Amino acid sequence: MDKLVERVIRKQLARHRVLTLATMRPDGYPQATIVAFASDGFTLFVAVDSQSQKARNIRRNGKVSVAIGRDRANWNTITGLSLAGHARVLRKADAIAHARACLMARFPELKALGEADQFSGWAFIEIVPFVISVLDYTKGFGHTELIELGSRRGR
Repeated sequence: MDKLVERVIRKQLARHRVLTLATMRPDGYPQATIVAFASDGFTLFVAVDSQSQKARNIRRNGKVSVAIGRDRANWNTITGLSLAGHARVLRKADAIAHARACLMARFPELKALGEADQFSGWAFIEIVPFVISVLDYTKGFGHTELIELGSRRGR
């Protein structure tokens, strides 16, 4: 991947604190939800209620789409990311600890929740993109650059 494009992606991930996560419902319709996120490289982490529809959808089908950006009055200044990836609810203690540490570093207010027992009932979700679309309308309306990161393995 081109180093400039990599920097653009990292800058977008650092600039934004929420994303729109689209999962697949049992009836085949997509469900899009806004959630806070943290990242480690291009891997994204979110925390949701373990019984939420998002968590249930991901347990059944890990295929997700994500959009990251913000509202712009001038369409010619739109920038952001959209990606397709694989999500999973983390189960191993070390993976959960890593996701939680990334989220707590990004959102220090979570430290007020205290120890691990305060996170009972939460599902920590890892999202690994296999393709990222970098949107940059400053280069022309609808301009995107598609970056392929890995295989489209199904879950």
